[in-house]
Amino acid sequence: TVLPIIPDLLMIPSDQGDGDLEMECPEERGNWTGKLDFLLSCIGYCVGLGNVWRFPYRAYTNGGGAFLVPYFIMLAICGIPIFFMELSLGQFSSLGPLAVWKISPLFKGVGMGTILIVSLVAIYYNMIIAYVLFYLFASLTSNLPWEHCGNWWNTDLCLDHQVIKAGNAAIPFNVTNTVSPSEEYWNRYVLHIQGSSGIGDPGRIRWNLCLCLLLSWVIVYLCILKGVKSSGKVVYFTATFPYFILIMLLIRGVTLEGAWIGIKFYLTPQFDHLLSSKVWIEAALQIFYSLGVGFGGLLTFASYNTFHQNIYRDTFIVTLGNAITSILAGFAIFSVLGYMSQELGIPVNQVAKAGPGLAFVVYPQAMTMLPLSPLWSFLFFFMLLTLGLDSQFAFMETIVTAVTDEFPYYLRPKKAFFSAIICIAMYLMGLILTTEGGMYWLVLLDDYSAGFGLMVVVITTCLVVTRVYGMKRFCRDIHMMLGFQPGLYFKACWMFLSPAMMMALLVYNIVKYQPSEYGSYRFPYWAEVLGILMGLFSCLMIPTGMVVAVLREEGTLWERIQQASRPAMNWGPSLEENRTGTYVATLAGSQSPKPLMVHMRKYGGITSYENTAIEVDKEIEEEEESMM
Repeated sequence: TVLPIIPDLLMIPSDQGDGDLEMECPEERGNWTGKLDFLLSCIGYCVGLGNVWRFPYRAYTNGGGAFLVPYFIMLAICGIPIFFMELSLGQFSSLGPLAVWKISPLFKGVGMGTILIVSLVAIYYNMIIAYVLFYLFASLTSNLPWEHCGNWWNTDLCLDHQVIKAGNAAIPFNVTNTVSPSEEYWNRYVLHIQGSSGIGDPGRIRWNLCLCLLLSWVIVYLCILKGVKSSGKVVYFTATFPYFILIMLLIRGVTLEGAWIGIKFYLTPQFDHLLSSKVWIEAALQIFYSLGVGFGGLLTFASYNTFHQNIYRDTFIVTLGNAITSILAGFAIFSVLGYMSQELGIPVNQVAKAGPGLAFVVYPQAMTMLPLSPLWSFLFFFMLLTLGLDSQFAFMETIVTAVTDEFPYYLRPKKAFFSAIICIAMYLMGLILTTEGGMYWLVLLDDYSAGFGLMVVVITTCLVVTRVYGMKRFCRDIHMMLGFQPGLYFKACWMFLSPAMMMALLVYNIVKYQPSEYGSYRFPYWAEVLGILMGLFSCLMIPTGMVVAVLREEGTLWERIQQASRPAMNWGPSLEENRTGTYVATLAGSQSPKPLMVHMRKYGGITSYENTAIEVDKEIEEEEESMM
């Protein structure tokens, strides 16, 4: 006998055996295996290298202790609300940063912009991890290689701190034109920057850096191999261990002679700074980058949560934990810098640096002044390694999840293979960073990849969720998920304060634009243009996505725009049991009128359901009109 053919739409998932629908099931997508996985992953993602090398420097240059006032105000206005919004979007839909734009297909380009930014950041961020690995291996000696002058990479300008100390009593040295052994080790041995005349002349590949970069990609791949199931376990170590080392470094730093000079320098409040708009903007920038909003990592992690996970509580734990870690790192860094300034007899502000200069020049130099210097050096770089890795896991998980959620039938079963291809491609793209002129490319990527493009992405997300999708609807979704509506504070921030602050940041970034530089090297005009194009390209994804979405619809231009800006038919919680209210039975495969209505529009027929389907559509349209 010939069995009757049941249309796909009328089948329940169990009828379909191993069919396509089953691949779309969230079970196939996976969830966190434990309750702490998500929280630790978020902490590991937010607490990164920036907490150690950007925050302490930003604080002391912007009013010391007084900087904490704008820092916490900006955390309340920009950080916490946008953080909570990203987590809510991810957890509600169980989708990555591309597929989540079913919320308003017209703006799918925002997701594409996010992926582009994250990909560029992931390429150079892993190079920084490669430098950390290089120093980690170099610390495994009885004497640190950057302790003294007299090596082949040193020049006549090299001056050892022990020489300065011994000579202090006798003849004063002219320290101004000298270079520390650690600086020459970093520039002339690790980077071998003398082999390149600038960004246009990369020179040869440094094979030791090339192998370190390969190792860092292998580590990252092995940790994200099984998606959140493997990275969720690794973060138990990588997210907690830096705190042990940070506390050890802090205790060691505070017990050093002269530590108080550094701490006083770091914390002495200069309240007159608060009258400057620059300080407020710097505080907002620090919050913005250290919480990692807009990169899609938070959204990706939340998408692997169960539907009713309390992300409201998690938001406050992670954002406040991140702020406290930054302040703590400041004490650890500046206590050592205070000791260093006393040893060298120069003021703290001449010792302090931000960015790679602090991690690879100043702090390693300070380590050489301590007893058991290789041990402290190893611990410091091991801390940087664990801090860097869990941020990198998040970037990679974001890219992989975004693409696999777009093509679940093909890519979800082959996720490990797909991750490998992405890691190999990014390693090959990162090879330019391992050349003698690689540092110039790294600075260019660092300055432009996640600058104004990232702000445009966050502003657009904020405006789409509150204005296009609708504040009332978004709050109702959160209510469905958490059992309560967000309060007035969140609504005011989402509607007005956060977008306004982001706009101010964007304008400030454009007005105060300064060309990139590395030390005394000024980047050529073409490199500046390349950098600006990098930032613009992620912004251009938004109008490109709009054009594609409009072309896919039917009707007049205005009708197409309206249809494309409405949530897709299958927008909502991924599991049928969580779909209530408007979302009841709008999933493919459910026994309900709405998907049948879609089926009719596409294929015609099944008229017995027509009236019910039209009624359901009418109800939703009326609700939408009352919200407008």
